[in-house]
Order: sequence, then structure tokens, then C-alpha cells
Amino acid sequence: MATLQVELVAVERMIWSGEASMVIARTTEGELGVLPGHAPLLGELAPGGVVTIRTDSGEDLVVAAHGGFLSVTERGVSILAETAELSTEIDAERAREALRRAESDGDDPEALAAARRAQSRLRAVGQDA
Repeated sequence: MATLQVELVAVERMIWSGEASMVIARTTEGELGVLPGHAPLLGELAPGGVVTIRTDSGEDLVVAAHGGFLSVTERGVSILAETAELSTEIDAERAREALRRAESDGDDPEALAAARRAQSRLRAVGQDA
């Protein structure tokens, strides 16, 4: 089976690198599914988005990714995020509390960004935000 070489990097660290059969990401243009042989493209990750990587072993890695870009080339997929967290690293209760705090802060741009990050974390762990 054909695979993609995938790298997901956040500003502060490498999140994941390896072979995958598929990548699904929410971009500013909509949901994007990337399979081996996909045409080259550059997409901007949607604010508060989630990226799913189906590894070559069939495991789904779900990542809360905040800001950044996705690049598809003949060599594979590179995802460069401002911040990113694997779903296994996310504390759902802390994310819910962060969402409550951000929503109570009103329409301040920083509060709106914090709310999007919290919503992304909750989606990554399979909870509606």
C-alpha cells in the first residue's frame, strides 16, 4: 500500500513524523483529505482546527492544531502549526474550563483566539465544544 511521509511540527517541538495512509485537515478553504499521489498544494490551517493522521498501521492520531500551514508535495505532507497538541496530551476538563473563561471575557480578540484553541482541544478529544 502506498503511504505518505508526514511531519507535523509546532513552533515549540516536533509533534509527529512517520508514514501515513491519509491526512485530514481543516483549512480556510474547507476540509481537505490527502492520500498518496495527491496534487501539490499549500493550505492555511483553519483557526481552532483538528488534524487527523491515519498512520500506516491504521491508528488515527488526532491533533488540535492552531494556526499554520499544510504543504503537500511529491515527497509527502508537512504541517507547520503555531501550536499543536496530540489528543492523548489534552486534559478535557482543563479545556472546558479554558473555554468557559474565554467565553466570559467577551469579544476581546485574545479571548476569541483562546476560545478557538479550547474548542479545538475539545474536538480533538471527541467532545463537542
